[in-house]
Amino acid sequence: MFEYGFLQQYWWFIVSLLGGLLVFLLFVQGGNALIFSVGRSETERALIVNSTGRKWELTFTTLVTFGGAFFASFPLFYSTSFGGAYWLWVLILISFVFQAVSYEFQTRAGNVLGRNTFRVFLVINGFMGPFLIGMAVATFFTGSDFIVNKNAVGDTLSPVISTWGSGWHGLEAFGNIWNICLGLAVFFLALVLGALYMINNIEEENIVLKLRLRLWMFAFCFLILFVSFLLHICVVPGFAVDADGTVFMEKSKYLHNFLQMPAVLAVFLAGVVLVLYGIVKTLASKKFRKGIWFTGPGAVLAVLGLLLTVGYNGTAYYPSTADLQSSLTIANSSSSPFTLKTMTIVSFIIPFVLAYIAYAWRAMDRKSLTAEELNNTTDKY
Repeated sequence: MFEYGFLQQYWWFIVSLLGGLLVFLLFVQGGNALIFSVGRSETERALIVNSTGRKWELTFTTLVTFGGAFFASFPLFYSTSFGGAYWLWVLILISFVFQAVSYEFQTRAGNVLGRNTFRVFLVINGFMGPFLIGMAVATFFTGSDFIVNKNAVGDTLSPVISTWGSGWHGLEAFGNIWNICLGLAVFFLALVLGALYMINNIEEENIVLKLRLRLWMFAFCFLILFVSFLLHICVVPGFAVDADGTVFMEKSKYLHNFLQMPAVLAVFLAGVVLVLYGIVKTLASKKFRKGIWFTGPGAVLAVLGLLLTVGYNGTAYYPSTADLQSSLTIANSSSSPFTLKTMTIVSFIIPFVLAYIAYAWRAMDRKSLTAEELNNTTDKY
């Protein structure tokens, strides 16, 4: 029914799409990072927390789904990265645990730490979550320190396929300036998305005014960092794979990928245009409050295009700096044909799930959040 190569390509597309959706939903983290800098009074802070609180489970669920899809479709990546660079992934998970606990316990009876203590945890998640996820994605371009030996699976004494080259186990990613660059770019994009979401979602002029004033800085920092990273990957050698699976370095590989895959380039550029339109239109017109519905989908398309570029067209999506031939590609790290076929059939329900999410979202956000509504309801954080 489906060719094995097509299934591998299909599931890289699904994983990339989930990655784009996750970045869009990081507006929750962006909003949380602004709790104290924008919210000067208790009412303003409560409005911010309850605005993002209505959506935090979508971000958390998408993160888990992204990880689950990666594990099921490309298990060798999962075992190599999660089993080797575990400190980086543990920090990401801890930051999201902070989020879940903070939302549930900040107003719980018997909270001896105080409401603002849990809000500080939300601010920590607001920075750590996007920054660390951006750093993890950057290693798809810069490489990681691991070695893969598939023959080791037959070793009864030590059947370990992937080994990490250093004792830092993922923390060495902090030593690469370009990993930090993309991490900060994703963080500032989350701030942009958070500001645009709350401008659309909160009916409180003081908050909206402060968000608009900060949007200039967030957008500027994001653009400088993202363009710098994009120019860097377009000029440096990338990790290419020839027909027999041999990995080699090719100058400007990712630029070549964009040019040789015009459909992917079109998706990426469409995303960039939408991101910029949502920001510029919001800044140019005080009456325009729907920027999130341009910048959000734009972020999904831009991230989708970027991830397709790192996986398609004979490219190693998880390169090894310790041993080039250990680098992971969608061909050498995917699940069996049976597993991918079964998952593909199940994936056909995804549009219905997305339709339900859109319906629930619309029902929750039919009216903008106001201080009066917050005072008159018991269903709040």
